[in-house]
Amino acid sequence: MNTDQIIALCDQVQETAYAVHEYHGNGYLEKVYENALSHRLRKTGLDVKQQHRLLIYDEDGTEIGEYYADLFIEDELIVELKACKTITAEHQAQLIHYLKGAGKEHGLLINFGSYKFEIKKFAKSKKTVSQAAGLIPVLFFAISAFFRG
Repeated sequence: MNTDQIIALCDQVQETAYAVHEYHGNGYLEKVYENALSHRLRKTGLDVKQQHRLLIYDEDGTEIGEYYADLFIEDELIVELKACKTITAEHQAQLIHYLKGAGKEHGLLINFGSYKFEIKKFAKSKKTVSQAAGLIPVLFFAISAFFRG
């Protein structure tokens, strides 16, 4: 998927998630929002997998574990859903590690639990920051959006 396509996909998911939040408000368990968002995205023709098993690999390619993405859209976008008061650093770290371990580049962290809709987009980049130090870090960039519910 090219950059324009992933941006369009993220925009579509964000708009649909906001519509779910507007209609249902906050207060439900995470599973209700997962089902609602999945249902609405599938109606638009997107391939949406719920609780999709993704394998985690070590640096040498050895499988070391698994986790289940709340939503995995178009085999490209990992979506982690929350229904809590606010997104925390731990929630962000969770998605960052899911992206890194699964070898995926794009993720959305969406919180339906607050009176304000919260969404953060994460994009992985393999750019070298300090080759002199022998480090090739994986950088994640987060873009946040908050909407009144």
